[in-house]
Amino acid sequence: MTYLSLLQADASGIMSFLPIIAIVAVMYFFMLRPQMKRQKEETAFRSALEKGMKVVTIGGIHGKVLEINDTTVLIESENTKFRVERSAVSKEMSAQFQAKEKK
Repeated sequence: MTYLSLLQADASGIMSFLPIIAIVAVMYFFMLRPQMKRQKEETAFRSALEKGMKVVTIGGIHGKVLEINDTTVLIESENTKFRVERSAVSKEMSAQFQAKEKK
């Protein structure tokens, strides 16, 4: 083999991995990165919960925060009190609920 044919073999080997590298990059920027950002925002929202905030749970229950513990939240809805995990409070649905009330 000549020197030129060795260079061409190396280049073709790298070129065969290029589509795989491109697919991984596209998946990272369009799927994984936005999901990680959304999770950070949800975590920040849940840690910033305060008494009196009106929230919506993932199950769709609308209520007002009465008490906050380390892992749970006491919510009042229609004169009924119940305790849910902090992770059950949805940032997106709560923001929509609060926007509707302001109108």
